[in-house]
Amino acid sequence: MSQDEAVISTNDDATACKRFAVQLGYWSDSYIQHFSKLGDRKTPEINRGYYARVKGMRTLLNQFLSQTECNCQVVNLGAGFDSLFWLLKEEGLAPKLFVEIDFGNVTSRKCYNIRARRKLQEVFSQDDGLKIDGNEAHSKQYHLLAVDLRKIDALENRLNEIGIDKSLPTMFITECVLVYMEPERSAAIINWAGANFKTAVFINYEQVNMQDRFGQVMIQNLRSRNCELLGACACPDLESHKQRFISNNWDKAEVLDMMSVYNCLPSDDRKRIERIEFLDEVDLLHQLLSHYCIAWAVNDAAQLGLSNIAF
Repeated sequence: MSQDEAVISTNDDATACKRFAVQLGYWSDSYIQHFSKLGDRKTPEINRGYYARVKGMRTLLNQFLSQTECNCQVVNLGAGFDSLFWLLKEEGLAPKLFVEIDFGNVTSRKCYNIRARRKLQEVFSQDDGLKIDGNEAHSKQYHLLAVDLRKIDALENRLNEIGIDKSLPTMFITECVLVYMEPERSAAIINWAGANFKTAVFINYEQVNMQDRFGQVMIQNLRSRNCELLGACACPDLESHKQRFISNNWDKAEVLDMMSVYNCLPSDDRKRIERIEFLDEVDLLHQLLSHYCIAWAVNDAAQLGLSNIAF
């Protein structure tokens, strides 16, 4: 299995983990089942970790959608089988343009799922004009593009072709994507986004603090699947996750490890999910969540108050 194929397989794993957590009631998502089979049982700390990830990313996204009144664009880089667009449509929170980008063999499978499952098609009205062609899908509001993110010129060309508006507030999302690239390639994406979108937010979820024993075991486990965390050494701690944005055309950046994010989530919902499964060793949760983080960066040329987005 090549490195690219191994990275693609992590999408299948993450989607199966999300579906399992949804089935147990950690959060609601009636679309995830159409993108993944129900996988093996996951441990309580993994389920809580995915809860923190999903709720953490949505916390920042919801603030962005609120401040822009959905007159904005969302670009999900390395989107995999994410169901976010369908959830936003269901909630009446879909942005003006929603773009998902991934390897062609991921997007082709996603296209197949959309074509094969009526529930995924129902969110598109006739006016939306959904067209599925091979490994891409296009509608008035939604585009699924087959692009290798390491090729910035191709990325920019395809976004221009579908009518991306660089003057419109734009959110970029990456979840466990940049860390699988060489540091110079991920920096190029961050730099390009910051240079071209001056009213924008970039949110990134990935591993951090990988130098300790727990982190090294995680790296070895992934390596055994031919899956290298090529970017882990370049961002060893929280501060470096901030600086990668500041040094690449972003005006402001913040970062929290996932334990901090978890503790920032609404306490009533945290208490609810903590009753779903008994967590035998709380230390395991702390250990796991301290090795992931969410960083978010802001350019706010239009002075919309995007700098106030926070946990």
